[in-house]
Amino acid sequence: MSLPSAAIPPGSPSAASPLFAHWRDDLPASLVVFLVALPLCLGVALASGAPLLSGVIAGVVGGILVGAISGSPLMVSGPAAGLTAIVVAGIAQVGGFPRFLPAVILGGVIQLALGAARAGVIGYYFPSAVIKGMLAAIGLTLILKQIPHAVGYDADFEGDMAFVDPSGENTFSALSAAFSQVQPGAIAVAVLGVALMVLWPKTPMARIKLLPAPLAAVAIGVALNELLKALEPSFAIRGTHLVSLPATGVGGLLSQIARPDWSALRDQQVWMLAATLGIVASLESLLSLEATNKLDPEKRDGSANRELFAQGIGNIMSGFFGGLPVTGVIVRSSANVDAGGRTRLSAISHGLLLVVAVLLLAPLLNRIPLSALAAVLLVTGFKLTTPALWKSAWHLGRSHFIPFAVTIIAILFTDLLRGIGIGLVVGIGFILAEHMRRPALKKVSPPGAILTRYELPDQVTFLSKANLMRVLDELPAGCRVEIDGRKTSRFDYDALEALLSFRETARTRNIDYRLVGIPETDLTPAH
Repeated sequence: MSLPSAAIPPGSPSAASPLFAHWRDDLPASLVVFLVALPLCLGVALASGAPLLSGVIAGVVGGILVGAISGSPLMVSGPAAGLTAIVVAGIAQVGGFPRFLPAVILGGVIQLALGAARAGVIGYYFPSAVIKGMLAAIGLTLILKQIPHAVGYDADFEGDMAFVDPSGENTFSALSAAFSQVQPGAIAVAVLGVALMVLWPKTPMARIKLLPAPLAAVAIGVALNELLKALEPSFAIRGTHLVSLPATGVGGLLSQIARPDWSALRDQQVWMLAATLGIVASLESLLSLEATNKLDPEKRDGSANRELFAQGIGNIMSGFFGGLPVTGVIVRSSANVDAGGRTRLSAISHGLLLVVAVLLLAPLLNRIPLSALAAVLLVTGFKLTTPALWKSAWHLGRSHFIPFAVTIIAILFTDLLRGIGIGLVVGIGFILAEHMRRPALKKVSPPGAILTRYELPDQVTFLSKANLMRVLDELPAGCRVEIDGRKTSRFDYDALEALLSFRETARTRNIDYRLVGIPETDLTPAH
């Protein structure tokens, strides 16, 4: 399945392989992604103050529609925890969820415009250290956030990645509270699930591709809890710690779908909110795309501009049908990669499974313990933050490791976008420092020459000014110097100012100072 060529932005790749070429890998992977996505869709909706069904609708649109036209064969889209703060504030600001939906649709239109303007290139300007730090931080945060769910403490919603929970607890205080309220049944389900997934590749069952380890872990978790209910009810997991999917039938579900209130378009705040959603959702999707590209075993490069196009269409349709905003999400994408997904069939199929689950399987799925799903996410988190990733970052040197580590710490103690912003600033700081240390003048004359010749590099910017001034200030009085700029393609005014202004200094120090191939310019007076 692919877009008609006219609908795909220029330069976007077509599907790498037929949709069903790897169905034996993709269908089992879609089951795993579905199990991870279902509680996350419900949790994000709950945390956003939106109808529970709106999270599932966003998951369906992100899977089926965005998955079909995405720039990545492996990235999975859906409602994102990173947008919950914006959604909560936005719903209150514009006066209710129906009035919020036009902002989601307009945000999608903005994403289409960004894709047409080829703004996807923004994603390539994030240093590799920051992207790897993001992956490691998400893995570490997943582990810390899922431990409470694993022991039966579900005060926080599934999928929350922020340091401070909506309940007011932070990641670490929630851990302390969790261990004071443990449920033996939840711990047993989580420990058994993790052990099963770790040992699964070494068992003969691993040969059955249609039975992935996470699915087996969840099935065992359900069976164990049902057994505890029959044999020792006091150890069984209570209903408040199970998946809670609305079970009202087709008619009931249709009546719960919110419709956009188009009168909200007269409200300027809706347009401001739409711009915020369009920009933030685009940035989060581009970052997730870059991270998914790094996780892809086949190292395929998904088109960033096509991704913006896909996300824009997704948000337009999600908003129209009463869903939350959609972005690319790295937790579900990582689960897809770990489960062996190969093509976009996996993302599409997980969306179809969400539809089937809501329409037909709610009573069955509501028996799944959240601790069983926590086990799946704990293993996913470990794979995102493996010791090998930290070791590799360390061996690449401090200019790589420090932005990597700062990104991890910043995400852990704030949230995804703020943490990435802090890591990006630190990464850029190292790049600027390296550029400033690089010699701005290359000495090309032989030792002992009467005339000392220097060549300028291809680019001479304001970052070169400090080095230029240092070399010029160290020139001995009475020497002869030539500075050649014929190989330089770009001069910043700051660099030109330093080179041209030194003429007066050279005259007072009796320096024979020659400039070759350096353009003249009017020097701006200081006052």
